[in-house]
Formats: sequence, C-alpha cells, structure tokens
Amino acid sequence: MLKASVLKSSVIPGFEPIIPEGCVIPSSDGETVIFPGFCDVHVHFREPGFSYKETIKTGSLAAARGGYTEVFAMPNLNPVPDSVPHLNEELELINRDAVISVRPYGALTEGEKGRVSADLEGMAPLVIAFSDDGKGVQDAGMMREVMARCASLNKVLAAHCEDESLLHGGYIHDGRYAAAHGHRGICSASEWKPIERDLKLAAETGVKYHVCHVSAKESVKLIRDAKRSGVNVTCETAPHYLLLDENDLIEDGRFKMNPPLRSREDREALLEGLADGTIDMIATDHAPHSAEEKARGLEKSPFGIVGIETAFPLVYTHLVKKGVIRMDRLLELLVTNPRERFGLALSNGDWALWDLSEEYAIDPDGFLSMGKASPFAGWKVLGRCLMTVHDGRTVYTK
Repeated sequence: MLKASVLKSSVIPGFEPIIPEGCVIPSSDGETVIFPGFCDVHVHFREPGFSYKETIKTGSLAAARGGYTEVFAMPNLNPVPDSVPHLNEELELINRDAVISVRPYGALTEGEKGRVSADLEGMAPLVIAFSDDGKGVQDAGMMREVMARCASLNKVLAAHCEDESLLHGGYIHDGRYAAAHGHRGICSASEWKPIERDLKLAAETGVKYHVCHVSAKESVKLIRDAKRSGVNVTCETAPHYLLLDENDLIEDGRFKMNPPLRSREDREALLEGLADGTIDMIATDHAPHSAEEKARGLEKSPFGIVGIETAFPLVYTHLVKKGVIRMDRLLELLVTNPRERFGLALSNGDWALWDLSEEYAIDPDGFLSMGKASPFAGWKVLGRCLMTVHDGRTVYTK
C-alpha cells in the first residue's frame, strides 16, 4: 500500500499519480509526500562533445535524483545542434541513454557564433525551443531576424543576455569582493542592457521571449515593466542567485558561474520578483565541469556549477520553511509554469516521492552527476527524494 500523502493543491488541479504495477515504495518514518515531476528548462548535459564533464545518462540520473522528470538541454555542444544532422547526433544519445525526458534546444545561429541563422525551420519539430545559451546574440539585426522566425514557428526564444563589449575580461561580479581582492569584474549592465534591447524587439516581433538566468536588479525591473506593458516575456533565475551573493564568495572555482553572484541588493530584488510573479520559474543552469577544470580558482576555472540534485531541498529549506514563499508558489516555479510556457502537459505518470523531514548536509562526493562543483557543499537542508517515476517507470530509488 502507498504510505504517502498526495499533495492536493489548486496549483496542480487533477494531478493523480499513476503508481506502477509492482512498485515498491521506499519506507520512511518521516513526512512523505508525492510531488509531480519537476521541470528544469535550463541544463547542460554536455553530450555530444564533452562527455568527460557529463553524459546524457549521468545528467538524467542526477536529474531523477533531484525529482526532475523533464529537462531542456542547452545547445553549447560539439557539434552545435544548428541543423537537423547535428541535432540528430544529440537525439540519438538522448534516445539511447536518458532515463527521463530530455528535450533539446536548437541553436539560434550557426555554431552559436551569432553571424548566420541556424536551420530553425528544419529543427522546429524536433526541439523544445531555440537558444544560443552560453553566448549572447550581439547583433540586434540578427536577434530581430531569429525572433521573427521563432514567432512564425510558435517557438520560445530563450536568450542568454550578455553584451560582450562590456565584459572587459571580467569573471565575477563587479562589486565589493572584486575590488577588495583584485579581481576583474562583470558589470550588471552587461546583462540588463541586452534584455532592454531584446524586450523592444520582442514587442515588435511578438515572439515568445524567455530570459535565462536573471541575476541583476535592473533586469528584474525591466522584465516586470515589460510584462505590465504586454510584452510576451517570461524569465528564470537559479537557486544560487536566490540564496547567495558576492558576500559569500571565496577563492574557489565552485563559486564561479555566469552570470556571477551579484550584490545583496540584487539578490533581494530577485526574491521580490519571485514573490510578485515577475520571475516565472526556477531553473538550475546545471553546468558540470571536470574536477581539474574547477580546481583553477575564480580567475582561471570555467564558468558553471552543478545544482540539479540540490535545487528543491535548498529552496524548500531556505525559502519555503522560512516563509519567504509558499509551497504552492514553489510548485508553480518548478512544475506548472515551465511546462505551460513551453507548451507541455503535466503527466500523472511523472512524479517523485519526497521525505520532507529528513535533514542532511549536502555532500557533492555523493552526487550522481559527474560534476561536483557546488557552492552549497556542507549546507544543511531538509527534503530527500526517495523515488522518481517517469512515464510510469521507476527511474530512481534512494
């Protein structure tokens, strides 16, 4: 017999989990609850091209352990999925190795170089959306062109917003920590100025515009104002931007991501945006690298941290339990809003069983992901995923 309560919430009307025949529910003496499978619109599973960092198999297993049954894989791969033949290389790996639903993004431009548009029409039936994540489209004319084509295809355009002319070799936020420790900083304008440009283009083209990994207070205000004026825009942020800021930085590559951890005022603006609906979803930007790469410190290690196994426990512990947001709001951010924006239905065959009372310290050495670089190592959290079911099949058990 299933000894777990099914969460009843107006946020998720009609959700009734399908229990696989013969399914053995892990025993727990704690507060167990079944949630619908989470949906992460921003992950990097590194295949094809960079399997020493992560694979479709390890990434999807890590996602399942985090309670996710649906993820969208970004296109900064080799080859870049900018055409059907290149995309098919990724799809073959997904079909062979993924334990959950892994939906690829198609690139906006050839090689994500921003100069020639990719084969959007050819890839449209095979991808969840389009993005050049990892690279901002620098030319406004090119962005207008791909926006118009995405609009005609009824596809979301997910934008990595970064003005490269404003970077000046920076690698952490241009703030107090950078000044005090002699680091080159990344200014917030490198993020919010492209958003400002794109919002005007989105209003002109009518595209479904989605802003990736929002980190700056100016970005939140721009998106809030654009929504009020009727622009078809959504956005995401990540747990690390909600729970950390530049005051938490140490000289360690596991604190280096793009965009960087910004000021306390930026983090507070993100929390306000989370509460008032400006921010539509929480994504992880799960971006694994090898241990050797991330051991090079703030200046020399590559951008990116892992987070798909820790996202829910962190946000549940530090935002829900502390009264910053309600549980039904968290489920909007992780379950319903991502699927609604990208045109997906919630499946009763996708769910995860959680023990919300289990407390433990985050230990990256135990991650299923090949990446171990987490700024939350050692943090105590509540909430352990005991089992994940995708499409009526058990894909993870503790």
